[in-house]
Amino acid sequence: MRWPGATARVLIGLVAGALAGLSLAHGWPASAGTAVAIAQPIGKLWLSGLQMTVVPLVLSLVILGVATASDAAASGRVARRAMVVFIAVLSLFAAYAAIVAPLVLSAVPPSAALTATLHGTLPTAGAIETPGLAQWIGAIVPSNAIMAAAQGAMLPVVVFALFFGFALTRVDADRRAQIITFCHGIADTMIVIVRWMLVAAPIGVFALVLAVCAQAGIGVIGALAGYIVLQCGMYLGATLMCYVLVAVFARQSPLAFAKAILPAQVVAASTQSSLASLPAMVETARFRLGHPRAVAALVLPMAVTLFRITSPIQYVVAACFVAWAYGIDLNAVTLAGGAALAVVISLGSIGLPGQVSFMATVMPVTQSMGLPIEPLGLLLAVDTIPDVFATTGNVTGDLTASSIVARQSPDAVDADMEGHSGEP
Repeated sequence: MRWPGATARVLIGLVAGALAGLSLAHGWPASAGTAVAIAQPIGKLWLSGLQMTVVPLVLSLVILGVATASDAAASGRVARRAMVVFIAVLSLFAAYAAIVAPLVLSAVPPSAALTATLHGTLPTAGAIETPGLAQWIGAIVPSNAIMAAAQGAMLPVVVFALFFGFALTRVDADRRAQIITFCHGIADTMIVIVRWMLVAAPIGVFALVLAVCAQAGIGVIGALAGYIVLQCGMYLGATLMCYVLVAVFARQSPLAFAKAILPAQVVAASTQSSLASLPAMVETARFRLGHPRAVAALVLPMAVTLFRITSPIQYVVAACFVAWAYGIDLNAVTLAGGAALAVVISLGSIGLPGQVSFMATVMPVTQSMGLPIEPLGLLLAVDTIPDVFATTGNVTGDLTASSIVARQSPDAVDADMEGHSGEP
């Protein structure tokens, strides 16, 4: 008998916790308080184990992301155009999530029992406030980077990492290589610790879901189902927006583009991996879309490494969902700051494995917006369900970026045509 995979074990923990919590709430209400008192510290302990890795992991990933992007941009005109397109498109989709997700969520009021239960898990629940403009500006550059890291203030930590990463590009190559190797070592070590924490994920998720369901009832299940539907809808919306971007910036027919990329989208949906879809993307770009070899061979591998359009959507939507569940209104400054941070983190987090990526990326954005992280353990359990839509959207975005770069790179077209001129 084959042991279930990590995702299956987490989902089993989610279902078991929900069933146990609902059974206590409706069948043995007298015992529910005792069960919650036992389960809550277990779930909190598991979340704390994940949280302790976030600052060093994000710090090292952002530095490595800046170094990788700088190296890619230095490789030629096509690569620099690609980096500009990547950042612009990621910013667009982060803004899309920051605008659409709160609007959609505001149309559905959260369960009063769920909100009360979630507030009950925080000893300082009444003090939850999202930062205003003055606070956001004052905190964006840390006066003490070490203190900011110790306090878990993710926005100033990321800003410091950006300064550090860009300054590192001006350092002697040998010394820069040593720092990059050191950052790789930190990131790899933190990933190992996160994997250890994820081994206990079924227990942690079970405890969290049991405690919430025992207090809030069936409303928790409905809220999680709504989160899944919202993520899938946002990913589909992003995929459709790619066709508009192709029409506007690549001057291609959206219908022809959709037909051309369909085989690559099928591979993406079946494998749920952008990397595994890369051969199909290259073939689609070269022979179905007619992109120059110089563009397809460079931009698409860069896109798989640095560019994932659904990442900022995932981070921002998760944070907005947490705010909705707690009944917290997010102001424009908070949403803009979270969206900007989501873009930066998405550039540095590509390649992180599965559930490691969720906690290392969503948690910093949620924290930076002044929101509690307790519900993230629940969202971790269900976030793999919309993965088919996410991967399909990412592959569509990669080919969209390649189309835009191909349109803006007549020099690459000329070079490609010259390369074919001597062939029989």
